[in-house]
Amino acid sequence: MELAPMRYTPGGVPMVGFVLGHESRQVENGIERSVLCELQGVALGDIAKTLSTAVAGMEMEAIGFLAAKNQRSKMPVLHLTNIKFVEGNEHGLQAEEKG
Repeated sequence: MELAPMRYTPGGVPMVGFVLGHESRQVENGIERSVLCELQGVALGDIAKTLSTAVAGMEMEAIGFLAAKNQRSKMPVLHLTNIKFVEGNEHGLQAEEKG
């Protein structure tokens, strides 16, 4: 995971952009394959505050919804509604935010 610096909306809400990497093995049509991808994301409010303390590269479970980046770009962006760090206390941080 790569994190951008925390910034604030015009209304004063904390916001953090990030790039989430995904790596897994999946079965497609009876054949196992390796899946790798990256997805842009954004977190707002308390989840943004928690996420901003994370160390780049930490593993986490991310729950949220996909929305178009903006009106001109229909590329998907993951809007976090829940995060759970699964790396334990290795970096001194273990948190779970519920939306």
